[in-house]
Amino acid sequence: MNNIEIRKEFKILENKTIAYLDSAATTQKPVQVLDAIKSYYENDNANPHRGAYSLSIRATEVYDEARKTVAEFINAEDASNIVFTRNASESLNLIAYSYGLANIKEGDKIVLSIMEHHSNLVTWQNVAKAKNASLEYMYINEEGMILEEEIDKKIVPGVKIVGITQVSNALGTINSVKEIIKKAHSVGAIVVVDGAQSVPHFKVDVQDLDADFLVFSGHKMLAPLGIGVLYGKKELLNKMNPFLFGGDMIEYVYEQETTFAEVPTKFEAGTQNVEGAVGLKAAIDYLNLVGMENVEKIEKELSEYLDSELRKLDFITVYGPRDLSKHSGVFSFNVKGVHPHDVATVLDTEGVCIRSGNHCAQPLLRYMGIDSTCRASLYIYNTKEDIDRLIQALYKVKKVFEKWIN
Repeated sequence: MNNIEIRKEFKILENKTIAYLDSAATTQKPVQVLDAIKSYYENDNANPHRGAYSLSIRATEVYDEARKTVAEFINAEDASNIVFTRNASESLNLIAYSYGLANIKEGDKIVLSIMEHHSNLVTWQNVAKAKNASLEYMYINEEGMILEEEIDKKIVPGVKIVGITQVSNALGTINSVKEIIKKAHSVGAIVVVDGAQSVPHFKVDVQDLDADFLVFSGHKMLAPLGIGVLYGKKELLNKMNPFLFGGDMIEYVYEQETTFAEVPTKFEAGTQNVEGAVGLKAAIDYLNLVGMENVEKIEKELSEYLDSELRKLDFITVYGPRDLSKHSGVFSFNVKGVHPHDVATVLDTEGVCIRSGNHCAQPLLRYMGIDSTCRASLYIYNTKEDIDRLIQALYKVKKVFEKWIN
């Protein structure tokens, strides 16, 4: 399948005359995902793990099938390594509260990259403050990359947790996560990988990475909003206390004492988002049909074209790695002298959808000496025509703000 064929599966792109270039924020949904959700509600809807009747049993089966599909997609050891959450942010909060607060002690070190999304940064600020631990950062070079010497300088004995995004949502940088994990393990640290911008775009193998934890969101990979994933090594999950309390995550409840269910159920309190899990399974099935190698190929071709076209514009500043082997389909740029919100507003008049702002990465942009950027992000349903529309719309921005462009 090529991107032209793929695009036909997304009705919103047929119904609206737009160039949708904001998939790093959320992706559009193919008909296969929409049909799976509709079918679930028409045929299988009930509360899983609750009833002894056949419809509830079927709802349990489809929920468990989704967990198994996720595990296979990232090559987890077992389906029980997969905890369903609302999104990657909730997954990261679960790790910080259930693992971080229980294991970080006074004087310990937590190391993050400066390019972390707020959800993998503010969470660890909170842990560090609560436990009187130190929080340190791995910084980037002028092209938005963390060099090996910076890794060696920051990940040292005394570091207990390393948080690292596999792909920066603001710069598109693809980090050397496997090497960072190896270094962290050599000093006795565990690693929390933010896979929100990687799992949808290329094959991620948690066993090959040796990741301790990895999180991602369904809505960034063709699935519905409100479904997220936490992968964790079983030995870590088994030692962690629940993050939320309620129905289904318990074993026995007495008046003064409670015992909890086994992993992953002990982390899934209350009625779960079965619709979201069904949609996530359908999204993964669709990506497997396309083939993750083909996903990479399509995005690589589009990324090369977008990078080339953006760099032809002398009124544009492009951020992130020049080496596209270290760059995903996320491109941050600015029109010189024009605020990104103004750029995005003009682009919208031409039907071009991009993100403008700090992308939940304020420390990164502050370190780079900028307040915000424009961000165009690609996925498998994009075409070169979408990129051409962006470039032409940027010329309109130049015309509108010609007096201010410097």
